[in-house]
Amino acid sequence: MELNTLKESFEHVVKKRKLSSSKCLEVVDTISQELEQALSKVQSDQDLETILKELKSKLDEYSPDKELESSQKELESNFSKYSKVLDKVSDPNISRKVDFDVQTINQIIADHFYCLGLFDIGDCLIEEAGIPEVNVLRSQFFEMYQIMEALRAENIQPALNWVTANHEKLKGNGLSFELKLHQVQFVDLLKQGNRTDVLSYARANLAPLSSSHMYEIQKLMASLLWIGKLEKYPYLQMLTPPNWEDLRDELSREFCVLLGRSCRSPLEMVVEAGSEIFPTLLRFMKVMRLKPCDWQTMDELPFPVDLDKDFQFHSTFICPVTRDEGSLENPPMLLPCGHVLCRLAIMKMSKNDTRNFKCPYCPVNTAVAQCRQLYI
Repeated sequence: MELNTLKESFEHVVKKRKLSSSKCLEVVDTISQELEQALSKVQSDQDLETILKELKSKLDEYSPDKELESSQKELESNFSKYSKVLDKVSDPNISRKVDFDVQTINQIIADHFYCLGLFDIGDCLIEEAGIPEVNVLRSQFFEMYQIMEALRAENIQPALNWVTANHEKLKGNGLSFELKLHQVQFVDLLKQGNRTDVLSYARANLAPLSSSHMYEIQKLMASLLWIGKLEKYPYLQMLTPPNWEDLRDELSREFCVLLGRSCRSPLEMVVEAGSEIFPTLLRFMKVMRLKPCDWQTMDELPFPVDLDKDFQFHSTFICPVTRDEGSLENPPMLLPCGHVLCRLAIMKMSKNDTRNFKCPYCPVNTAVAQCRQLYI
């Protein structure tokens, strides 16, 4: 209930801010129109003193400061109410004293802006924070957004140049994005009706993709028989104009995979995940007020965190027994009961495979030979 109240109060502030901004723009436009009219009169050689008197009279009558005053007061009032609601909901004891590296935090925030394509804001933060290192991530994302801008203008050539330059690296992803780009170019040539140009393009660009996309390429090549009557082609859907927004989204995914990064900003995901567990954390803090426990001494949250599937990642494995990260020497092992432990924990519990052992999470007894290695 408290969070709903906080959300409603915040939405009121956002609404009033938009109204205040609209009113401000309206006042600026009105003043601008009056100034332009006065300027046109000056250019037509009318009496300057008379023009200035008329302008002053109109501005005094319009009274822009009063026009802005009411909307600004409403905004300040709603913001004040929101601050009070926020203070009421927030718990001063919920925060932990952590020594952050300010430069690292600034770099994370700047990287967040670069991920969103807000390069001017990121550059401004880097400059004002005095971060001396050259930001490689900026140049990488700048290249990506340049290609995306070209796709927005329905120009696929920069994207084609990029996939061609990274053909070997993109093989692991199936090269489906590269095929889609070449398909767009292929269809454009096909509609021009020159079989020679189409065949030349197919030999140069589609042939290298045949090992993984032979079926799609065969259907494209069959369209050569329908030149001049493409509307009768059985696979006409392959010749329809591309969804440019989908191409941009796929470019973003392919680009981030190549960089070894998430398609979404890590900072954005952390904030969203924190917002999801915040109500549970608030309830926990209320309960802990009645028990002698110091929040500052806890190494981890003492309650389970159930996040959506968007926040569930399995790129690394942490053993629930030893708290060690999985590795080639200490991989995750699946027990017959379905629980997963690291090999080191299993060997310890089985006394180096000399006896059976009990799963620490259920009553099942098992042996090392019955455990299977998992590959994550």
